Amino acid sequence: MTGGITVKDVSAHDFVKSYAAYLKRTGKLEVPKWVDLVKTATYKELAPYDQDWFYIRAASVARHIYLRNGVGVGALKKNYGGRVNRGNRPHHHAIASGSVARKVMQALEKIKVVEHDPNGGRRISQDGQKDLDRIAAQIVRADQ
Repeated sequence: MTGGITVKDVSAHDFVKSYAAYLKRTGKLEVPKWVDLVKTATYKELAPYDQDWFYIRAASVARHIYLRNGVGVGALKKNYGGRVNRGNRPHHHAIASGSVARKVMQALEKIKVVEHDPNGGRRISQDGQKDLDRIAAQIVRADQ
């Protein structure tokens, strides 16, 4: 490859897993007190089983913003939504929790991974891009 390794060069699953582990290991990401109680959407019946779901969601949001700048809460609600079970009627798409999306972006903003975009939404900061590309390069090195 002619340039450095970027987030686009690695598998999404591997990147989110590695970056979530990095966020948990560093301990910089501020996790709200209510993460063990909350559902991630109104159409869900239970809260997530994984104790580290907030780190995984933060890593996924960081990757999403890296790939597409100017993402706001509404776009994340739509992206992390799913199908609502309406009994014997057909499934419909339902949006995810806006509070969770907002708190994840605020937590990423505090550790300076994302910043406000003047055109609306959030964009990846320069430090955040360096961090994410560094994690992607580590994944590529580990695979070789």
